[in-house]
Amino acid sequence: MKPEPPEERASAHESIEATAAAWLAQCDDGLNPAETAEFEQWRRQDPRHEQAVVRLEKVWRSLAQLRDFKPTAVMHPDRDLLRTKPGRRIILRPAWAELALAAALALAVVWWFRPDPPQSEPQQTRYYTTAGGYERSALPDGSVIELNASTELLTAYGKNERRVQLVRGEAHFTVARATDRPFVVEAGGLEVRALGTAFNVRMHSGQVEVLVTEGRVEVQKESAPLAEPLVAGQQLVWSPAVVATQHKPEVQSVPTEIMREVLAWQRLRLNFANTPLADVITQFNQHNQVQIQLSDPALAPMPIGGSFRPENVEAFVRLLVSEGVVTVERPGANLIVLHPAR
Repeated sequence: MKPEPPEERASAHESIEATAAAWLAQCDDGLNPAETAEFEQWRRQDPRHEQAVVRLEKVWRSLAQLRDFKPTAVMHPDRDLLRTKPGRRIILRPAWAELALAAALALAVVWWFRPDPPQSEPQQTRYYTTAGGYERSALPDGSVIELNASTELLTAYGKNERRVQLVRGEAHFTVARATDRPFVVEAGGLEVRALGTAFNVRMHSGQVEVLVTEGRVEVQKESAPLAEPLVAGQQLVWSPAVVATQHKPEVQSVPTEIMREVLAWQRLRLNFANTPLADVITQFNQHNQVQIQLSDPALAPMPIGGSFRPENVEAFVRLLVSEGVVTVERPGANLIVLHPAR
């Protein structure tokens, strides 16, 4: 095969980067189901497409952090406080001027990026995030991993198998198809096997949750399947307590709106739909040094709806106060106590 001329390679690289940037700008405003499917198809057409998306997302997040540090930001209304009264829903509407500027800066920055050089298969690679962190990385085969806050995992790619160990936390895997090299995730004594699929694995409180978002996976323990293969929209929860009470764990169907809420951390947003206040607080506390507590258990089941940046604790608390449902006490620099409004 005749080698591709350098100038053609550069042109193709620039075209891929520009397309990826355009898709990410549209994603920030939201995609309908047809657009989502088209975007996913484009990402899978070529490993370079996915790698470009991953690189640009990192630049995009860096630009967003710089924007958030602007001193003048406090002079403008907090967009997390835009809401409609029913259900206390919070609606974020992006400013197109900011999006256009971010897209232009992203393109300017990635102009200096070059395609990743071919690498030999690593023996073992460690990925991790701290509290409040998020990481998205492309693996050597084109698979993509997304790490939630306080997560650690190890990858070990061999000639016959791609193996990942989830040490702690939560991760989502979008697996590149390779029938001759199974993709296996170890978590809490379980093995999750997949070929050309996408799924989420979460470890917490001694249990393992496996949620399939696309395709099929098989969950095994000691080489024995725990259930029939899981398909998209199904979840399996395993824990020592489950094993002690029944032979096989229960497989549950997860509604689309619940799945969207469970995976909201991938979009760097916390999305809630009639979610109990206690659960909302748990998610905020996972991402922040500033912790929220309830003084009265009667507040715990109060339904909350809205969309928030994980680090924007103050906006969330201000919203509750403005609705007249709580009062706030601050006994320490990193502690907020919510009391029922009287």
